Parts: sequence; C-alpha cells; structure tokens
Amino acid sequence: MKKPKVKARSNQELRTRKDLLAAASRLMKQGRVPGMEEVAKEALVSRPTAYRYFRSVDALLNEAAVDEAVAISTQALAGSKSTDPEERLLEAEAAMHRSSYANEAQLRVMLANSVNRDPKDESVPPRQNRRLLLIEAALEPARKKLSNSDYKRLCLALSLIFGTESMIVFRDVLRVDEATARETKTWAIRTLVRGALSESAKG
Repeated sequence: MKKPKVKARSNQELRTRKDLLAAASRLMKQGRVPGMEEVAKEALVSRPTAYRYFRSVDALLNEAAVDEAVAISTQALAGSKSTDPEERLLEAEAAMHRSSYANEAQLRVMLANSVNRDPKDESVPPRQNRRLLLIEAALEPARKKLSNSDYKRLCLALSLIFGTESMIVFRDVLRVDEATARETKTWAIRTLVRGALSESAKG
C-alpha cells in the first residue's frame, strides 16, 4: 500500500504564514494582546484562513514573539571569526540582549502566554528551547576541553543568563538599568566559562 504523499507548502502558503507572524508582531509591539480576528485583518486574510495556519491565537502569538528575537541572536555567530568560546558566548548573548530590550513589549506578551499556558492544551505549543542550541553552538570550539558533566552544567547555568527571563529579573525585580544588566551578564559568562574550563582541566 502506497503511503499518501505529503503536500508541500506552496510559496503563497509560506507567504501567508509569514504575513500572519509579521502582523502579530506589529500588533504586539504596541504592548497589546491581539485576537485572531485582529491579526487576520492586519495580515489582510480572513479569520478562517488564519486558523488554518495556527490552531489558536496563543500558538500564533508565541511563535511571532520569539521569531524576530531568535532570528537575530541565532545569526550572531554567523559572522564571528573567533574560536574562543568565551568571546563567542559574549557575541551571542549581546545579540540576544539587544533584541530582548528592543522587542520588550512583544516578549512580555509571549512570556505571559507561556506562563498561563495549560500544559494539557496541545493546541498551544510549549516554548522551544532555542537558547540552548545557541549556547551549544558558541561552546563548540571548547567542547573537547570540557568533561560531559562540566559541559552540561555550564550549558544549564548559561541558560539562566540568556533570554527574556533575565531581562525581567534585571528590570522588574532588581530594578537596574540596561547597561548594568549587560555588564553583569558579561561578568557572569566569563566567570562561568573560566570556572568550567578550570574544573575540567583538573579532571
């Protein structure tokens, strides 16, 4: 029995999906939580069409909120000529830091939707662990210098520094300015990397 062919998305379908994400992003930059009908109108498509691409408005908002920020940060290493993991991590985090503060309103919407997500509701996808992929790419030149346990622990520790949550902590909890936040994260990254490499060297 032949398996049914999976229909590839046409260029028009890809454009429509991209238009929906862009529309949601524009609306969230205003600090609001738009409904599906509002996003569809902004994207110049019908509400039923929007639901064909995203099963819920939360699923759409979650993806739109991180789309721009992640695109910027994941490309941070593309032009890097450094093989120093410390410097590569600083480049990657600097890009994510700038993007987080530049897109603060929409990222707060994403975070609110993520926190309020019902784990049993499969129509709203959980947040993707994209920061770990970025961290692993930055650490790649030093992978052989780290034991498995030190490498895993370092990745977990760095995950607390990268991303939207750290911005919220610095802004809302600690009430420090952006420059201080950036300086503190730079210090933390250098300290963590050097500590992990030192521990592995003692082996």
